[in-house]
Amino acid sequence: MLLDLHARPFSAPDRQVLSELDWTEVAQLWNSNDLGTLHDWLNQRWSRLIRDSALGQRDPEAEFLQALAFATLALFFTQNRNQEGALLMLDDALMALGRYRPAYLGIRIEPIYNTLHELRPLLVGLAPDAECPVWPLLLPKFEMASASP
Repeated sequence: MLLDLHARPFSAPDRQVLSELDWTEVAQLWNSNDLGTLHDWLNQRWSRLIRDSALGQRDPEAEFLQALAFATLALFFTQNRNQEGALLMLDDALMALGRYRPAYLGIRIEPIYNTLHELRPLLVGLAPDAECPVWPLLLPKFEMASASP
C-alpha cells in the first residue's frame, strides 16, 4: 500500500463567530416548525466550527449548536412518529442545553428547555412509532434575549 504524502493545503478558515450571527433565519425556521431544515442549518455550522476551532467538538459555541440540533431533532422525531429517537435526542438536549440556561449568544434557552422538560414524561412508555402525544405540538417562540445585562 502506497501513501500519498504530498502536502495538501488545509481548508480555508470559515469560522464565523456565532455571537455575530443573525439568528433571524433560525427563528423563522423554528417558528414555522421547519425543523428538518433547521437541523440541517445547525449541523452545517456545527461541522464548520468543529473543523476550524482548535477546541474541535469541545468548542462552547459548537456544543451550543449541537444542543440546539438535539432539541430540534427531538421535536422533529416526536412529530414524525419516531418516539424512541425523540426520547434519546430529548435527553441529550436537556443535558446539553441545561449548561446554557437561561440564555446564551443572545438566544433565550429557558423556553426551549422547559418545552423539552414538559414533553419528556409524555414520551416515556410510548410505542416507538406512536403518534406525538401532544397534537398539535406548539413550540415556544424562538426568542432573542434582551440586549441589557
